[in-house]
This record gives sequence, C-alpha cells and structure tokens, in this order.
Amino acid sequence: MRLSWNDLGKPRADKANGKRVEITGFALGANLWGGNDRFLLMAEPGCCQGCVPNNPLAVVEVLARQQMKPANGTLKLRGTWHVSSEAGGWRYQLHDAEAVKGVTRRMLMAASPLFCLPVPAMAQATDGMAVDLHSHAGNLLQTSFGRGASSPVAEPMRQGGMSVISLAVVSDSPIIKLTDGRLRPSRDPRPGELYAFSQRSFPALHALAREQGMPIVRTSADLRAARAGQPSLIVASEGADFLEGRIERLDEAYERWALRHLQLTHYRPNELGDIQTEPAVHDGLTTFGAEVIRRCNTMGIVVDVAHGTFELVKKAAAVTTRPLVLSHTSLTTRPAAWTRRILPDHAKAIAATGGVIGIWPVSSYFPNIVAYATDGFARMVDIVGVDHVGLGTDQLGLVGASAMPSYADLPQLAAALRTRFNADETAKLLGGNFRRVFEASVR
Repeated sequence: MRLSWNDLGKPRADKANGKRVEITGFALGANLWGGNDRFLLMAEPGCCQGCVPNNPLAVVEVLARQQMKPANGTLKLRGTWHVSSEAGGWRYQLHDAEAVKGVTRRMLMAASPLFCLPVPAMAQATDGMAVDLHSHAGNLLQTSFGRGASSPVAEPMRQGGMSVISLAVVSDSPIIKLTDGRLRPSRDPRPGELYAFSQRSFPALHALAREQGMPIVRTSADLRAARAGQPSLIVASEGADFLEGRIERLDEAYERWALRHLQLTHYRPNELGDIQTEPAVHDGLTTFGAEVIRRCNTMGIVVDVAHGTFELVKKAAAVTTRPLVLSHTSLTTRPAAWTRRILPDHAKAIAATGGVIGIWPVSSYFPNIVAYATDGFARMVDIVGVDHVGLGTDQLGLVGASAMPSYADLPQLAAALRTRFNADETAKLLGGNFRRVFEASVR
C-alpha cells in the first residue's frame, strides 16, 4: 500500500495501521534523533530540528531495520505502519523500515505537498486569532443527512491556532449531484424540500458545536473574544435556497439558528440569482436577492457572493451598505467554462465594498502549501491589496484534494505567507480582514 503526505491525518492513513506501506520523503535527524536507524521523515528537506513541522500529523517517525545513508535526504521507504495514541509523541511511525530503490524527482514532487521553507519557518506559530471564511469541517455534510458521526474540528483548530471557522450547511444538497466531474442540480426541488432539509442541517451544526465545546459567535463582541484556545464557529449557510422565496425565513434562521453568514447562491440558479457554473437565467441578482441583501444588512448577517456570477456581484455591490464577502475562490486571467475562479475585475468589485475574498487551497491550482501562499494569496493581494484577502479552505467541501487538509497545518501556511508578507499583513490575511468585515456587518 502506498501512502502520500496528503493521506496523513485522514482515515486512509489511520486504516493502514499494522499494514506494510510505502512512503517517500526526506530524512531528518541522524545526529538529532539517535542514529541512522531512527529518524524523522518529512514531506520536504530540512536542516535542523527547527525545520520540523509544528504538526504531529505531518511527520513520520522511522524505526529502520538497519543503519541508512540517505542520498541528499531523499528516501522511499517500506515498512509496517503504526498509528500511535501516545500523548506528546508522533502520531505515525514506520517500523522495520527498509529503503526501496528507484526514487525519482517526479515521485518526490508527487508525494510532497510542501516546498522547503526558511528556518525557522516550519516551526512558526500563528497568533491564535485566525478565521476560516468557509468550511464544512466535522463531517457536517454527511451528518446533515443523518449519516455517520461528526469528526474532530476543535482539536485540529487548537493545534494549528485557528480561532473561528464559518461553518456552512449546504442548502441545496438534496438535489446536487456530481456529474462528469462537476457539481450540478440533478432536478428541481420539491416545494418545501430545501427548507425541510435546513431544519435537519442547522440542528446538526449546533449538535457538533455542543459535542466539541465550541461556542457559537452571535455578535461582534463574541468574535473579538474568540481565540484558538477555545475554538468557536459562525453559523453559515451555503446558498439561501432554504428561503424558497420567503424573506421571513431569514429572520427565523437568525433568531433560531444564529445564522450570521449567508451565501446567496450555490450550485443551483435559485430565487436570488445566477451562478458561475450554470447558464444565467436572471441577468445576475434578482429583486428577491436584493431584498435579502438589504435585510441581511439591517439584521446583521454577513453577505457572501461566492458562486455568484460577475453580474450578480456587481448588482449586489450596488445594493449593499455593508462589505461583501466572496468566501472561497482564486484568481485567474484565463477562465475556463463554468469555472469557480474569478477575473481581476470580479475581485475588485468585492474589494470596492470594503470586502474580503477567501482563497481556497484547491490542489489542482496550488499543489502545495507554499504555492497556496505565494501564488494563491499573493496574486490576489497584488490585484486588490492586503486588506481584502482572507482564508477560505472549503474544508471537506472540495471535490478534489486540498493543499491544506487540516487546520493543524495552519502554522505552515503562516510560515509560507511570512516569506512574502510581514507579521501584521499575515495576521490580516489569516483572519484580521474578515474580523473587520464581520464587525462592520454584525452588531
């Protein structure tokens, strides 16, 4: 069985416990860790103990059959995989390990989500105030359908220094299917169907918060107080489809479920407007969509225009009296058909409202965390400025792999950002900008 570094921290790595596996990486620590028969394996080369990722899920402790002499630190190893529950230790170990010949540069690049960062970058911590603009963490998509149990959210957040996530139910889930590699509406919803689904989804989100001891952010004061020591969440909805054209349901979601972040559209052209991944039918934002934006501005709900067309965004910008959020996307200058990426003018329309654009870690765009920082974040900053860019992981919501699969990886992202931005700018990108927008929108 072959494991990649993107498997670590996921069920595939845990299910490999006791099996013979292969993994490719870079050795660290012949002198630091007791000899060449016991050392650490990492995704990228390092020169000292300070290079070790500040994340127990990103390192493998190797116990080799015999002394090894790595060439340039590169190794392809085969051994028995062990998943440890020992407190303070490395989660993953490779026992009875032996080297496998034939490592190539291509194999190493495929195995690794990172490039080497300057020392002490890999050990650098965040300030504990980071915010994710868009997430489905905790297996929320499945538990909303009554399938399975919630997965850990709070603990990885504590490990990585993430204070708050905007956790989203998905209001059009019952009718969305993956078709030819693209999420699309499979049928029209039945009357009342999407509202009824929201009445299962919001309770599932609240149950996750209770189970994991995560306070729900209802006010700006709550957000100001939030720190990674006790991670919190903002109740969000991806798509306002549950309204089904009835504005009073927005008031209900605000009061009953503490909704404070509303994305207008998702993968279905709905009563509010058009989406990027289907043909336009509304010429952007509808009259009802404008009414919803005005009500959100009055009540204190962040308005998110992710998935909406450029025409929708321009009309939303003309209506809103508060900054807009586009929670998860990235920049492109060569748009493909039905892309979820955006052009510079699209990004500038969000920034012109004082808003924030969340950058998502889609691995087909950003194959590793350094590319995510120095290409994804930095290119958007070049277009709209450092005050208008944020973090939008779409955790457990991506169709493909993520360059940042765990919140425990946040220190690595912070370190990569620091190669381009100073400490204050990095703090803005990792949460400060969204905190400003939330305070401008929510009482």
